[in-house]
Amino acid sequence: MHVPDGFFNAAVSISAGVVAAAGVAVCLRGARRELDDRTAPMAGLVAAFIFAVQMLNFPVAAGTSGHLLGGALAAILVGPYTGVLCVAVVLLVQGLFFADGGLTALGVNITIMGIVTVLVGWGVFRLITRFAAGKGAITVAAFLAALISVPASALAFTALFAIGGTAPIEVGAVAAAMGGVHVLIGIGEGLITAVTVGAVLAVRPDLVYGAAGLAKPLVLRGADGSITEAGGKPETIEKARVWPFVLGGLGVTLILAGGVSFLASSSPDGLERVAEDKGFIDQTTDHLFGTWALADYGDVGGIPVGVAGIIGVGLTLLVAAAIAYAVRGRKVRAEA
Repeated sequence: MHVPDGFFNAAVSISAGVVAAAGVAVCLRGARRELDDRTAPMAGLVAAFIFAVQMLNFPVAAGTSGHLLGGALAAILVGPYTGVLCVAVVLLVQGLFFADGGLTALGVNITIMGIVTVLVGWGVFRLITRFAAGKGAITVAAFLAALISVPASALAFTALFAIGGTAPIEVGAVAAAMGGVHVLIGIGEGLITAVTVGAVLAVRPDLVYGAAGLAKPLVLRGADGSITEAGGKPETIEKARVWPFVLGGLGVTLILAGGVSFLASSSPDGLERVAEDKGFIDQTTDHLFGTWALADYGDVGGIPVGVAGIIGVGLTLLVAAAIAYAVRGRKVRAEA
């Protein structure tokens, strides 16, 4: 659903940019309560994973594909404030290096793909888990939260286009088309989110922000055979070796970006399909970096998509991890 340059007039583009900047600023402060020396690496991994999985377009209807947005997934794994930052980093890297998503539309993309999906996804997730507990309930809540967040994002796009789009549209028809196709995409988003959250829950439930309080005390076995319960304290959980999990997750992410990406659907995504059908695809203007070698994930420069994907994963990981470490809570840093 990456919005290209040319779809919105200057007023909406600037206004959305202000909203996105304000949202990111709020999240930079809020993320201090979610991030510490244990969870900062997770933020980098989550952002890199979202970048990789967004490359894997999957078919949802004849001639139409969809891909992960990732807002609900990020919020559940690392918290809503950090989740917005993760998605914003992904969109920034995609826009600057891969010409995926317009530069003038960056504020729109962060607003609808980051802020809206996190707010809606996290809200639905918390509502469901308030009345149900356990790993199964969390997995189901993750599926529904992700599913609902996608059409919500699509309808947010429609509302903005009705206000300041560069082509006249029938709002009702576009809303129905965007909502309909993105419900199908939302099912795929929900499945990816549920599988991912369920997998992390099975291995390290203490690293799932949305499962706080679910994990049993970690048991640490010393070299001398002694057994100690971690008791859930950040400093003892850190001793339980977070890095092997992060490195393992990074390995999976690199496989997805470097290998599985070759199998992604080449059909236009939901937004492109609706824009073609409703007659406003021609409003797209050239991307400032559209001739760079990495543009269109290496297609412009003849770079294999897998190589471009690995480069993108590395860039996203570095930027997201650097931000996470910079804003993590000072108290935890002092204790580490």
